[in-house]
Amino acid sequence: MKAIVITTPGGPEVLKLQEVEDPRIKDDEVLIKVEATALNRTDTLQRKGSYPLPKGASPYPGLECSGTVVSVGERVSRWKVGDQVCALISGGGYAEKVAVPAGHVLPVPPGVSLKDAAAFPEVACTVWSTVFMTSHLSAGETFLVHGGSSGIGTFAIQIAKCQGVRVFATAGSEEKLAFCKKLGADVCINYKTEDFVARVKEETGGKGVNVILDCVGAPYFQRNLDSIDFDGRLFIIGIQGEAKTELNIGSLFARRLTVQAAGLRSRSLENKAEIVSEVEKYVWPAITAGELKPVIHKYFPLSEAAEAHQLMESSKHMGKIMLVP
Repeated sequence: MKAIVITTPGGPEVLKLQEVEDPRIKDDEVLIKVEATALNRTDTLQRKGSYPLPKGASPYPGLECSGTVVSVGERVSRWKVGDQVCALISGGGYAEKVAVPAGHVLPVPPGVSLKDAAAFPEVACTVWSTVFMTSHLSAGETFLVHGGSSGIGTFAIQIAKCQGVRVFATAGSEEKLAFCKKLGADVCINYKTEDFVARVKEETGGKGVNVILDCVGAPYFQRNLDSIDFDGRLFIIGIQGEAKTELNIGSLFARRLTVQAAGLRSRSLENKAEIVSEVEKYVWPAITAGELKPVIHKYFPLSEAAEAHQLMESSKHMGKIMLVP
């Protein structure tokens, strides 16, 4: 099969389409012929050599895919050859075929094309596991997502609105803010021209929001804490800024704040399977009902992975960037 190989750590130009061996499946895995895959920020970190691979993960980038099952392991009972599916994967999506644990596979939601379905697994599992399973965002609460026009952001806005939540979103241009508004965000803040802390306080009567999903890290840390109400929850899923900062622990005590951080790729196979199961149970019905839609900026041929990475790192996109073998 063909796959995108990281020939050496570096810029987008190190991504090369090469002939490689087909993956071999284990007894509890399925082999998927990839219809499409999607870019995630982790892919760019892996390309640069700054993201260590989880044990046993494919060396090829790609954390989600859609496609058709072409082979199943001996212990797999739910899936059969010919099934159209999408999947959360630990790597290997930038290829024509990928081996996936059966518990990490999802059916393509009714009403969504096989190609578009690749836009859902990573964002759905990330947002549901952090914002809802862990931070327990619930109807009637307020929620701030940074990077509202990103793949994570566009999904987070939609699913939070489905749950009856008032949504705040930050973005860096008026075009992106309008995009977030169209997806359902109630309050859109230009982080380049506005102080998001002041705006959040203004819009919440001085209280702050209940939950924040952050991908920036240290530069936003104290400002995020200043933007949260009593018993608020901050969940950090990325470090696009610096990683180190200082913390006045007293500020956590004063308002009983909870701060958590986690990635998705490094979780155990069992934990991922639990998340996938929850997503199918609680998120897939909203997709089927048309309340959640895939937000796709552009499709690239797999051979143009370097150009796709350049677009992601330019931050000019809104929604998911996709690759098609």
